[in-house]
Amino acid sequence: MNKSFKKMDLSIVVPVFNEEKNVPLLYKAIKDSVEKLNLNYEIIFVDDGSTDSTGEKLKEISKRDKYFKAVILRKNFGQSAAMAAGFSISTGEIIVTMDGDLQNDPADIPELLKKLDEGYDVVSGWRKNRKDKLFIRKVPSFIANRIICSVTKVNLHDTGCALKAYRKEVITGIRLYGEMHRFLPALTKVEGARIAEIPVNHHARKFGKSKYNLTRTFRVLMDLSSLNLFLKYLRSPLRFFGKLGAVTLSAGMLAVLWALILSLKPQIMVDEINIAVTLAFLFLVAGVQFFFFGMVASLIVRTGERRGLTLSPFLTDKYEDWYESK
Repeated sequence: MNKSFKKMDLSIVVPVFNEEKNVPLLYKAIKDSVEKLNLNYEIIFVDDGSTDSTGEKLKEISKRDKYFKAVILRKNFGQSAAMAAGFSISTGEIIVTMDGDLQNDPADIPELLKKLDEGYDVVSGWRKNRKDKLFIRKVPSFIANRIICSVTKVNLHDTGCALKAYRKEVITGIRLYGEMHRFLPALTKVEGARIAEIPVNHHARKFGKSKYNLTRTFRVLMDLSSLNLFLKYLRSPLRFFGKLGAVTLSAGMLAVLWALILSLKPQIMVDEINIAVTLAFLFLVAGVQFFFFGMVASLIVRTGERRGLTLSPFLTDKYEDWYESK
């Protein structure tokens, strides 16, 4: 996009989906909180393909508030994509993220920034007194949180809390997909980020319906599996492919030994020998290929450039024209 903005100290990114009643109230609460900080700021709401009047309300606010940016996505891409879209146009040195359902409290933003000033790169909120249903939200969240912490080695009480503060340099270039926004602290840790956590307020939902369910918890766990591989082998993919190569080469050698044993028997069994030779060939070739893939992946890691998510594929053409002509 060609539109340029003044450099900001603080960007607040809020993904929303069907939150028409919450958007005006949340916007006002954020304004009341950040205007006391004496910082240059911008508020970015990303409408993730809402089917109600959320997008229209965001446009109205953007027309009357020069510090407010509204982004409308073509359809519901998911919270990670919406958050990445907000990151891509943010100009603040510090980025604060939060949910759009009024359950996070904007009054906690100053406390996040205060903790960040102690020398941390990421400060995560901890919903210590969470106002959610026990079996639908709290129990699945607790289980997922324990698994996430054990895999990522980032010890947080509440990995699912959307209220977080980041220094922009630690999230620049991180690509988000699926439910990967939940693992941002772990992804920033790869970049050497220093991470802290503070208790924050949490309120019961007043308007709209929750977008969370057990299916989403399952998707989180699936993305966690890929993240586990990413964290373990990001710097040395040859180790991952090398292990696969060693296993398949070993299987190939066993198949060769099997073929030799069959050939030494008094009664030669041609069909069995052919099967053993075929398996030996397939396993040996696969083992060599795995080692080759590992070397290529290592070269990519060392020389490839990390590219961020571009915003343009998500914007509606009509809204993009309105946004740039604002």
